[in-house]
Amino acid sequence: MTKADLTRFIVERQSYLCIGLDTDPLRIPEHLRSEPDPIFTFNKAIIDATHDLCVAYKPNIAFYEAMGPAGWHALEKTLEYIPDTHFTIADAKRGDIGNTSRMYARAFFSTMDFDAVTVAPYMGVDSVSPFLEFEEKWVILLGLTSNTGSSDFQLIRDADGQALYQRVLTTAQTWGTPDNLMFVIGATHPERMSEVRALAPESFFLVPGVGAQGGDLEAVIQHGRTDDGGGLLINSSRGIIYAGNGRDFAKDARNAAFALQQQMSGFF
Repeated sequence: MTKADLTRFIVERQSYLCIGLDTDPLRIPEHLRSEPDPIFTFNKAIIDATHDLCVAYKPNIAFYEAMGPAGWHALEKTLEYIPDTHFTIADAKRGDIGNTSRMYARAFFSTMDFDAVTVAPYMGVDSVSPFLEFEEKWVILLGLTSNTGSSDFQLIRDADGQALYQRVLTTAQTWGTPDNLMFVIGATHPERMSEVRALAPESFFLVPGVGAQGGDLEAVIQHGRTDDGGGLLINSSRGIIYAGNGRDFAKDARNAAFALQQQMSGFF
């Protein structure tokens, strides 16, 4: 999916919403657990209930890897079921030496046909560049993450006073372009959103941390969106997919997604 297509879908739906499919077999409703493929059945119901309210879906690969072959099969079926009008993100946080990254890129972009994959920048350009070789595919590079341990390394400053996450943003923009490179910027750092936007004025940001992690949605949109109304994919996972745990779980998920989308629509 191109940047122009993604921006158009955002503006048309008045939504920056990305729904994280962090599907845990221990947390899905009990009545689904006897299904032949309970994970896909759950994901399908979530997609059916929310697709008109969001622009992207982000399966967290670890949840599917943990289930072995059955998890990979559920992931494959989920990806096939997501409409072509929605951006798909493999939240895999890969990053290794070049020939290994090349295989990871082939797995997620050729074999599985995701639009984007999350990548860790720690090993540098040769670990990231293989992902950037695929046309109309995206690297989403970890920049300033939403977890509590993000300050352990990401906020360390060098002799010039530049924080590590700032160096990641400025350096990585020499590897890719705003048409194939996004950054993860956590909603739990709203005070830094204007500064980050100034460092990467045309780039898309994938923003986790809204919902269960308590990020400030209004601050993220106000200071993080680009002039064309795009520039953001704001992710909510647990706050939507586990909004309910009974037979009406999909309806509860829709209500949670609708509440976020309505907040977002006020900025269009």
